[in-house]
Amino acid sequence: MFTGIVEELGEVVAVEEHGDSRRFRLRGPVVTADAGHGDSIAVNGVCLTVVEHGGGEFTADVMAETLRRTGFGALRPGARVNLERPMALGGRLGGHLVQGHVDGTGVVTHREPGDLWEVVRVSLPSVLARYVVEKGSITVDGVSLTVVEAAADSFTVSLIPATLDLTTLGLRQPGETVNLEVDVLAKYVERLLTHGTHGVDGSPGAPAPWLTAVPGAPTPPTSGEPAP
Repeated sequence: MFTGIVEELGEVVAVEEHGDSRRFRLRGPVVTADAGHGDSIAVNGVCLTVVEHGGGEFTADVMAETLRRTGFGALRPGARVNLERPMALGGRLGGHLVQGHVDGTGVVTHREPGDLWEVVRVSLPSVLARYVVEKGSITVDGVSLTVVEAAADSFTVSLIPATLDLTTLGLRQPGETVNLEVDVLAKYVERLLTHGTHGVDGSPGAPAPWLTAVPGAPTPPTSGEPAP
């Protein structure tokens, strides 16, 4: 689990092709300072497992599913990447809960500079639009951001100087792809509302009490009647 607070702007050192997967070597002295074999490091918002490490670098394997779901297929040596170690229990949650499981990709469509900040618009896949709300959280290339405006096919975020200077979002130009992870809490709520009439063992049962207060929620069964 991560927070979306980028610790370091790293770099892709090498990419090895292995059939339908790839092995990446990345440079990141900060995130590898206490890294061990099997540890997790988020790279542009993707949770990867450390295979080898040393000299401020680490390698990680990326399978076909990750290449399909993210912008990793376009990464080449020299590309800059956002790096973050997992959050520590008891530490401060500076951003929001980020799994490192990318839901899809968007494209930077517009940048509007301000005096000390910048508004960036990113296209949004239709399947993810229902999870994105104004003033809600979203992860873009591993950066925890607050949604300024949510439209049916895009959203905007405002980037402060620190974000522009210390992450890849200061470099992304219109037409470039970014990884997106929506707030996992929204997906869990949707799942509960859809499947709330079943027990943990899959058997029919009454919905959770709080579901009955939701407009359109299933009505609890009367005595002797199965749940709908």
